[in-house]
This record gives sequence, C-alpha cells and structure tokens, in this order.
Amino acid sequence: QVQLVESGGGLVQAGGSLRLSCAASGRTFSSYAMGWFRQPPGKEREFAAAITWSGGTTYYADSLKGRFTISRDNAKNTVYLQMNSLKPEDTAVYYCAADPTFRTVVTSTPAYWGQGTQVTVSS
Repeated sequence: QVQLVESGGGLVQAGGSLRLSCAASGRTFSSYAMGWFRQPPGKEREFAAAITWSGGTTYYADSLKGRFTISRDNAKNTVYLQMNSLKPEDTAVYYCAADPTFRTVVTSTPAYWGQGTQVTVSS
C-alpha cells in the first residue's frame, strides 16, 4: 500500500514555473514507478510524466517534453514535477500516481493515486 499526497500547486502567470511534490508513505516507495497525470477543466485525465523506481528512466507526454521534468528522491519518499514555461493550457488538477510497473504508469492506470493539486496558469 502506498499513500500519496501532492503539494505545490497554485496560481502562476504564463511563462512562470512551479514545482509539484508528491510525498509517499510506506517503506516500499523506492520499489514503485511513479507518474504525474493531469486533468484540465472539462477534459479527461491525461498522462504527463513517469519515472522508474531508480529514477534512471523517465518518459513524458510529447506536448510536455522540454518544459516539464520529473524526478524523485527515494530517501525522502518524494517525487517531483518541475514545470517551466507554463502556459494557460497547463491549467489542470495534477495527480501523483504509483504502480509497481513502469509500463503501467505510462500506458495504463496506476494502482495508487493522490488527491490532486490545482495548478492555474493565468494569461
């Protein structure tokens, strides 16, 4: 079992940056692949980024490459999403997710989810 709590969301102007954090409970955090998903207003939830248990491999949605960076600190049981050059279309609720399998995070529905944090980008 993994419990996830996101933080770091807020209101930012276009072109600005935010760093989201996701704190995980449980001693097995380092064995889970992690991901970030987002749900824009009125739209379905979509994949944003994923990282393997070791942090050695990352994967991004094509539209986010070069602007977003996922990372993790297994000693702190935390995964991060650094978001730069933010655009109004990045406005969404951002969710952290965990799964034993990296492929599941990227292509399917991870087993564990946080409650989400709101990111609003003003123009």
